[in-house]
Amino acid sequence: MVEAERPENIWVASEMSSSSSPAAIESRDFSIIDSTDGIRDDVRRLGIASPPQLDKGSSKNDLGFTERVLSAAGAAVLSAVTLNPLDVVKTRLQAQAAGLSYSHPLSNSIGRMAFFGPNMMFADLRCSPSCSRAGVQGTVSICPPDCFQYKGTFDVFTKIIRQEGLSRLWRGTNAGLAVAVPMVGMYLPFYDLFRNRLEILSREKAPATTWCVPVVAGSLARSLACTVCYPIDLARTRMQAFKEAKSGMKPPGVLKTLVGVVSEVRTANNFESSLHNYRVLYRGLGAQLARDVPFSAILWGTLEAMRRRLLGVVGNDTNLLGVFGANFSTGFVAGSIAAATTCPLDVARTRRQIEDPGRALIMTTRQTLVEVWRDGGMRGLFMGMGPRVARAGPSVGIVVSFYEVVKYVLHHHASS
Repeated sequence: MVEAERPENIWVASEMSSSSSPAAIESRDFSIIDSTDGIRDDVRRLGIASPPQLDKGSSKNDLGFTERVLSAAGAAVLSAVTLNPLDVVKTRLQAQAAGLSYSHPLSNSIGRMAFFGPNMMFADLRCSPSCSRAGVQGTVSICPPDCFQYKGTFDVFTKIIRQEGLSRLWRGTNAGLAVAVPMVGMYLPFYDLFRNRLEILSREKAPATTWCVPVVAGSLARSLACTVCYPIDLARTRMQAFKEAKSGMKPPGVLKTLVGVVSEVRTANNFESSLHNYRVLYRGLGAQLARDVPFSAILWGTLEAMRRRLLGVVGNDTNLLGVFGANFSTGFVAGSIAAATTCPLDVARTRRQIEDPGRALIMTTRQTLVEVWRDGGMRGLFMGMGPRVARAGPSVGIVVSFYEVVKYVLHHHASS
């Protein structure tokens, strides 16, 4: 019954509970009330709308875990499809800084012979049909090397479109969806679950720690989601980072990319088959957690505080538009701050995922960060921060607002 008194209306009620001082919390009556009428009276006295689970026999109308998962999954699809180009740009910049060459794959005679075969004598190696900088080497038009080097965010956009086609900006979207749907589908519902439980625990045991509930809940939920979905995220990063030598050939998908990663390790180990080889699918997980756990802690600590203040102005008069506006704006700001702060860890995570599998198994996240600092200094640590922040702000805003709007609609539908 104590848990039932925790309102589901998180866009208003949770902000009130988590912003209360310890003295105010102690002054409220959170005791167990036997009758349903008593609970309604107590809730009205607190100025909180009665959630549907307080009504007798309305358990079937509760906003359950399944509804939360579907809401989060829908938000993940919208965000992944819309913002994938920025993720591709960020990955290309970080991969280039890590030493991955983006020169034309057929820029040498050995590469041309391997690709075209002994009977093929001519190859157009211009970066695009309209390139006017191509020189002539024998019978082959070759662009200068800097045609294939990225100089900034906008330069990556233009060169990918010109050299590989517009569709390449959505490279890895299928892997992105395969990651985002289960990850966000676990992340947000488990965040709600952990936060609700921890708020009850903090009220009863340590009221002074209520402020850190969103930080702990976000960190736990993100750790769980990242660990479960990490191999697919590894495939997505490699799909976005690498070009294909043969234009017109369908690039490998998620499964083929992961099989290729394992095959590299098996080849290095003389094709010895063992479970140890599959450990490579979790290479960089430490860097991923080192990035995502602080990201979530900063995100939810900032978002909940701002949302509390913003919704405090509106009070109980929040409508659908108010829920969307409050959650999108606070999610946008909090996501941008968290993304900028954790950018060095994102650089380390990208480098761990694209480097040689054999080397990746012996490197640590700390060693990778030291290597990034030695190679590029502060600029290297924050490589790709522009597209990362540009993606994270709208992404968090879209995901959180969509999730909360769907919950709001389902909640009011259940109430009616």
